Amino acid sequence: MRRLHTLLAGEGLFARAARGTMLTAGSMAISQALRLGSNLILTRLLYPEAFGIMALLNVVLVGLAMFSDVGVGPAISQSPRGDDPDFLDTAFTFNVARGVVLWGMTCVLAWPLSVLYAVPDLALLLPVAGLTLMIAGFNPTRIDTANRHLLLGRVTVLDLAAQIVGIVAIVGLAMIWPSVWSLVAGFIVGAAAKPLIMGAFLPGRRNRLRWEPAAGRALFSFGKWIFLSTACAFALSQGDKAILGAYLTLEALGIYNIGFFLAGFPMLLGGAVAARIMIPVYRDRHPSLSALNRARLRRMRFLMTGGIMALLTGLALFGPQLVGLLYDARYHGAGGILVAVALTQMPVALGMTYDHAALAAGRSRDFFTLMALRAVVQTAAFLIGVEVAGLAGALIGLGVAGVLLHGAVIVLARRFGVWDAVHDLGFAALALGVAALAMAVNAESLAGLPQ
Repeated sequence: MRRLHTLLAGEGLFARAARGTMLTAGSMAISQALRLGSNLILTRLLYPEAFGIMALLNVVLVGLAMFSDVGVGPAISQSPRGDDPDFLDTAFTFNVARGVVLWGMTCVLAWPLSVLYAVPDLALLLPVAGLTLMIAGFNPTRIDTANRHLLLGRVTVLDLAAQIVGIVAIVGLAMIWPSVWSLVAGFIVGAAAKPLIMGAFLPGRRNRLRWEPAAGRALFSFGKWIFLSTACAFALSQGDKAILGAYLTLEALGIYNIGFFLAGFPMLLGGAVAARIMIPVYRDRHPSLSALNRARLRRMRFLMTGGIMALLTGLALFGPQLVGLLYDARYHGAGGILVAVALTQMPVALGMTYDHAALAAGRSRDFFTLMALRAVVQTAAFLIGVEVAGLAGALIGLGVAGVLLHGAVIVLARRFGVWDAVHDLGFAALALGVAALAMAVNAESLAGLPQ
């Protein structure tokens, strides 16, 4: 305990990283608990098809955000000019302009997508929901500056406050207006709360609309590969729902979305921690610089992966019981989905601490190469699976893709000198054992996946 206190109380990079990890993990746990609580209330107020419609809306909104992301946050974290006011104002100006353009694109896409998915309500819902993208463009760069220096305490608290405002708005509106429109209106309130709360309570200078050509060139030079990487990330995070929207009914898609929501928490947690922590660690304390750095990074990696794998194991073994406890009979089909998705995430969890080494080195092209390969392999495996065996085949395809792609992750990790073979072998053996046990224990739930 004394050693842990010393580590957390220090001002060195690893101490700040440890505190940042704990803050991010705690924040994500509270955030997910709030989302779960609101989800449980909403499933009793709304119909399953409403969650299917929201899944389609999220596919479009997340897709537009990802397809236009040039990595402003990672650029601020990585760049030598990350504290320069001119650089930060240029980044802010870009985000504002991007948000306006994205909202315009939701207006353009609304009618064609309503026809494609045979959901007429999308024609009006999508432009209104798209306002969240425009509002997000006004988030202050003080958030990114705090992430750059691993000063995450106040950012974490304020971010949770903004989420609470949005969740209260969604639930309150759904109680008096039981419609998918209440979800959309609540999301707008939550999106607006973040820049207002961050701007009022996060210390630092206020951003101004200005454009410095040199800063703009630096952002686009770093971000051109991030742009392509996040376009690929769309296929990884939302491609399943975009594809299933053409194969499943809205009710089945809503049930799938609930199962995926529950199973996605461990990887959301791991991704948030890695995004905030690993770039500064690799940038300033690379394992190749000293044996002490290697030992500290190994401990950090084992703790992160071990925590994520423990959560995935619990979901894979007890997913159907969890769904049965939390949801009414209309949603019990999400139990098998929860088990299957948790198992498919295990190979991905093995490599979640490696890919940010490329960004820390300023090699966003290498990061893009890995993301592009992931997108192609995962999408192809998912499509083949769903064509051959429906939803069950699609989920099997995800798992196979995750195993195959870890080889590419190892190649990238070795290139930047951060691979840990002991870590990978140990957790791979654990994942295999958990998968065998989970499939035996939950065979009935896995056999009853919705179609």
